[in-house]
This record gives sequence, structure tokens and C-alpha cells, in this order.
Amino acid sequence: MQVQRATIAKIIAVVFVFNLIVMGGGAWLAYQSAPPIPDEVVGPDGDTIVTGQEIRDGKKAFQKDGLMNHGSILGNGAYYGQDYTADTLDLKVQHMRDYYAQERHDSAYDALESDEQAAVADVVERDLDGEYDGGPIEYSAAEAYAHEQVRQEYVERYHEGDHERGVPVDMIDSEEAARQFADFALWTAWFSHTDRPGGDHSYTNDWPFQPGAGNDATAAAMTWSVIAMVLLVAGAGFGVWLYKSISLPEPSAKGISVPEPGDVKVFPSQRAALRFVPVAAGLFLAQVLLGGLLAHFYIERAGFFGVEEIFGVHILQLLPFAIAKTWHIDLGILWIAATWLGAGLFLPPLLTGHEPDRQSTYVNGLLAAIVVVVVGGLGGIWLGSKGYIDGSLWWILGNEGLEYLEVGKLWQFGILAGFLIWAVLSVRGLKPLLDREPSYGLAHMILYAGGSIALLFTAGFLFTPDTNIAVTEFWRWWVVHMWVEGAFEFFIVAIIGLTLVSMNLLKRRSAEKAVMLQALLVMSTGVIGVSHHYWWIGMPDIWVPIGSVFSTLELIPLVFILYEALGQYRAMTGAGESFPYRLPFMFIIASGVWNFVGAGVLGFFINLPLINYYEHGTYLTVGHAHAAMFGAFGFLALGMVTYMLQIAIEPDRWDGTWLRYAFWCWNVGLALMVFVSVLPVGFLQLETIFTGSYAAGRSLAFYNQPIVQTLFWARLPGDTLMILGTAIYAADIVRKRFVLRKTAADPDIDDVAVAKGVLDDD
Repeated sequence: MQVQRATIAKIIAVVFVFNLIVMGGGAWLAYQSAPPIPDEVVGPDGDTIVTGQEIRDGKKAFQKDGLMNHGSILGNGAYYGQDYTADTLDLKVQHMRDYYAQERHDSAYDALESDEQAAVADVVERDLDGEYDGGPIEYSAAEAYAHEQVRQEYVERYHEGDHERGVPVDMIDSEEAARQFADFALWTAWFSHTDRPGGDHSYTNDWPFQPGAGNDATAAAMTWSVIAMVLLVAGAGFGVWLYKSISLPEPSAKGISVPEPGDVKVFPSQRAALRFVPVAAGLFLAQVLLGGLLAHFYIERAGFFGVEEIFGVHILQLLPFAIAKTWHIDLGILWIAATWLGAGLFLPPLLTGHEPDRQSTYVNGLLAAIVVVVVGGLGGIWLGSKGYIDGSLWWILGNEGLEYLEVGKLWQFGILAGFLIWAVLSVRGLKPLLDREPSYGLAHMILYAGGSIALLFTAGFLFTPDTNIAVTEFWRWWVVHMWVEGAFEFFIVAIIGLTLVSMNLLKRRSAEKAVMLQALLVMSTGVIGVSHHYWWIGMPDIWVPIGSVFSTLELIPLVFILYEALGQYRAMTGAGESFPYRLPFMFIIASGVWNFVGAGVLGFFINLPLINYYEHGTYLTVGHAHAAMFGAFGFLALGMVTYMLQIAIEPDRWDGTWLRYAFWCWNVGLALMVFVSVLPVGFLQLETIFTGSYAAGRSLAFYNQPIVQTLFWARLPGDTLMILGTAIYAADIVRKRFVLRKTAADPDIDDVAVAKGVLDDD
């Protein structure tokens, strides 16, 4: 089947408009259908129990004090602490049962006979099974009692501290704020068990699973899971057929003169771009060290191998789990992004032989600005969560407190500005190619990919701490999911295409066609595929069928990426030992394989609605996230670093031994961590939830089970290898800084072996 590049470009434009219409309509629907925040909640006597403003203030406390990176809300956040929605719903059911048991039998619920317990449980379930028709929320006497009990428990836990749970003293700095946080969490519990007007299930599609409140998986979850399984088989088959029928060219070194690293001169801007590498390596090392600490927190919730006894300092008070996890997540994004930005500025001279005036100065300026943003953002998180940034500036300069979007809005704006500056510098570097190729050419594709990352990031500016949590989550997932399943995947295929062209392994026109087709598949599925994150957060149930279909179809571009990885492996092995870029290829191939495993295999099965209903927010998601984020995006970044260094170092002084050691440490370590520890814990959680309740699977009692603790210890070898590999890598980066080649004094196109051929390939 022959498909022209212009035809693919037209289809991409149609898909873009279709996505815009669907997700634009979804945004309108999000505001119309979000769970209402009432003016007040009243008891049976009409007295006000909580006001709408107190619920909003509770959401601010939740964000300001970093509670989303300690536990989760509506299943989204960290898995160390409880899910606040499920926890408050579970506590509400328990206290209501105790209230009715005392009222009717003058006894505690646990002391009742089984038939009496069943009768009381039935009363509680009927109490909670109501529909909201506007106005104040009206509590029964039992609900009012339960609300106050939960308030008291949350003050004790999150203000006074609970080291057994890993909660530091003054995590929430005032009793009033802790009570308001409880009000906010209880409001999410309320709309999780309250039916939508005219509906037969709650605002969250009856999530979380809590039989005592009448919450169980809906029929739609089962129906669309079956349909998704059918689509999986059909989609996989379609992906294989499409790949084979279109006959995309695979990279090959046969009959081609692959430019040796010594055949090109290093431009000043490339030397400047290389400075991104040691900065990113430092961020990477800090990230994995924090990851080791976070893993250990699940074993010792208030200590670290007795450090607090030796030095008299509680690490939990100095560096709580919430701050450590926030930094761990943000550092992961930042080191990968910094590496990609550096690679995006390093590659253009290889393709164009063009060095714009003062380009190296501007690249150095961009790096300095990124360092300022990183230090300011990470410092603001600590200062904000510790209460040093108060007043209205806490979410501007400090800790906005939403997972993956934790840094204050000022620093987020700095990140956005950094992407825009990168785009300008890339345009300058790629200008000779941009001027010669059509708007769907390879150089344009890399700009579209980078620009889409910046464009989607703007969704993070469409909400404030006062915004309804359901609407906040709608926009937050625009950034997080559409980055990971859309823009990042687009960037991967674009930068790999650019790299293969720079190695002379693919013609530019062939690479353009392959990149455009994969970008089309990513855009066709990944953008609307975000909707599987809307199933349980208070969005309408129309997203269940939409999310099921498009999440399943996300497998198709991953099939292409896997085939591409296999093709790259064949090219590497077919070229023999003389092929100079075997090591960068190893990283790129690993990226494709882990992308298929992490995003495809582990991502698909947890996104079946029926599985996701019970699994949402468990360690199965942790396995998927680590394999996909580091496995796919991290390995690509490291492969680009390897390629950049190999070109920038004198060939007779190049030594890839340490990088090869690091490569195998990372691969083996990631596999051990995911498959020996993380996934088994997730399957045990899934079983506990399915046979009990969601709150049971996220409880301290679950994590403290001997078998679960053993599995946490089993993570140690994998984590150790990950840290060791990163330490070797960071040390090698420092070592290689002393053997970099000097830059050409006045480089031109004749100094780059492949550039003239690229420009002539029209």
C-alpha cells in the first residue's frame, strides 16, 4: 500500500480538528456535570455542619500541605497513605453503623449478633443511597455524628501527627485547616455514594468499591471491558497488518556509508547543548536516591535504618514522604526534559551544517534559566509545604500540590517559557531545512512535537485552588496523560527519526513518512484516550465507553514502536561490530521494548474498566508508571546522551564501557523492581480490594502484612541496581567532560558528513 506524505498530513489535520471538537465538548461537559459544592451541609435539625467555603478551604489545605503526594483523592495521587475519598467513606460507614447499633441495641456494632449487624448495615446503606436534587445537603443524625468523628480523627492524624502511618507532626499546620481538609474529603465521599439526578449510580460511577455504602462496579464497566477485549485483538491485528501493508522503510547500514563520529566537527552550539547532560545527570541521581528512600518508607514509616536514634533527628519531620515523592516525580520529569531539550539543540547542526549567530550563547542562557526554575521550583515546594510561603502566594511561589504539577505557578510559567525559547532556538538551528521542506517535513515534525508539549502544558493554567476538584482533575490529566500518551510519544518517534537520518541510516523522506504515520496513530488514540482517567473522578458516565475504546486503540501505535525497535535491532546486528553507534542503538531499542511492555502490556490490562474499578490507585499502577516513564522516555533520553557524547569525544578516546554497565544495571534493576516486587504487591492489593473494600487494600493493615513487607524488601536488589547504574552513569558523564573535542572555529556544511545529503534529499 502506497501512502503519500501529503495524504497523511491531511488526515492528521482532520484528526486534530476531531480531537479538538471532542475534548472541547468534554471541557464544557466537565463544568456542567461536576459534583456540586453546596452552600451548606445541614443536620436533621437544620443546623449547619459545614459550609461550601469550608469545603473549598479544605481543598486548599489538601494542595498547600502536599497531601496528594502522601495519599490520594478519588484514587489519584500517592499510594503511601490512604485514599482520602475511600478512607472517609469507610470511616463514615463504620461510625454510622456504631451510631445505629448504639441507638437501637445500646451496644457497639462489632458486639452485635450477625442478624442484628445485617439489619444495621442495611439501614446505613439505605441512608447513603440517595439522590441529590439541589439545595443544602441534608444529613441524617447518623451522618452528622459520623462527620464529626471523622473530623476529630483527621485532626489527630494530620495535625497532631501519626508516625505509625508516616504522618509528620503539623503536616497540616492548624487544627482548623485539618478539620476543613476532613470536610473536603468527606464531600468527595458524599458524591461518591450519592446518585446523579435522574441516574442510577453516583457521580463517580459508584467508585470506590464499598459494599457498605452500596458502591459496586456498574454494568457499564463489565460491558465495556468485554468490548475492549474484542477491540484489543482486532486492534493488535490491525496494527500488524497496517505496518506490513504500508511497508515502512527500516533503518539499514547495508550499502550505506555511515558517518563515523570523527567525520564531523563539533559546533559551538552543540558544545553548549552538551552542558544540559551533566545537569540532567545530577537531577537523575537525586531522583533515584529519593526513590530508594521512598521505597524504604513503606518498611520504616518514621525512620531510616536507625538514623533518628543515632542523630536524634526524625527524617520523617525533616523530609516527609510527601516532599520526597514530590521531588522524586518532578526530578524525573525535569532530567528527561532537560536531556531532550539538549538533544533537540544538538541535532540540528548535524542535519544542516548551520550555526546561527550567537546560538551557543542563547543555548547557555536557556540552560541557566532552567537551573533557576529547577532550584526555585523544588525549593518552593519545601518552603511552601513547611508553611514558609503563606498568604495568597503559596500556590504561586510554593507548592501547588497537584501530582506532576506540584511546583508553583510562577515556576510552571518558567518551564513553559523554557519550552518556547527552545522552540525559537530550534527554528534558528533548523532554518535551512525548514526553508526547503514542506510543512510536514521532518524538521517541522520535531517542532510540532516540542510545541505540543508546551501547548498541552498550558492546560495547567486553567484552574486555581478554588476550582472544583473534578474540573481540576479534568485539566490536570490533559497535561499528564496527553504528555505521556500523546506529545511525548510524538517526540520519541520524531527524535528517533531525526537521529536515524543523522546517522545516514534512513533517507529524510522515508523518516518523514514513518514519523507522520506514527504521529497520526498517536494523535488518533492518545488524545481522547485521556478519558479513561475521567471514569471515577466525578465526570459523567459518557467517558466510560469513550475511554474504553480509545484506551484500547492506544495499543496500535505501540505495536508500530515495537516493530520499529525490532527493525532497529536488525539494523544494529546486521551492521556488524564495525557499526559505530551500537551503544546508542541499544538504548533506543530498550526504549521501544519497555514502551510496549510498560505502556502497552501493563497499561492495557489495568485500563479495562472492570479491572480499573478495583485496581485504580494501587501498586499495579506503580508498575505501569515506572516501566513506561523510565523504560520508554528515560532510556530514549539516555540513548540520545550516548549518541551526543560519542560524536563530541575524540574517537580514539571514546570508551563506552561504563555506559554499557549502566545500561544493564538499569534494565535488570527495572525488571526486578517491577516484576519481583511492585506487581506482586499490586496483585495482592487487587485481591484484598475485590474481597473486602477499596479502603482495605490501601490500609496500613494491608501494607504491614508479613508477605507484603517481604515483597517490599524484595525491591531492594532492583532499586540498588538502579541507583548503582545511575551512579556509574553520573560518574562517567563527569569523566567524559575532560575528553570532549574542541569546537570548530568557523564550521560550515562541509564539516558535517551527512548534512549536505540531508539537504539534497528532496
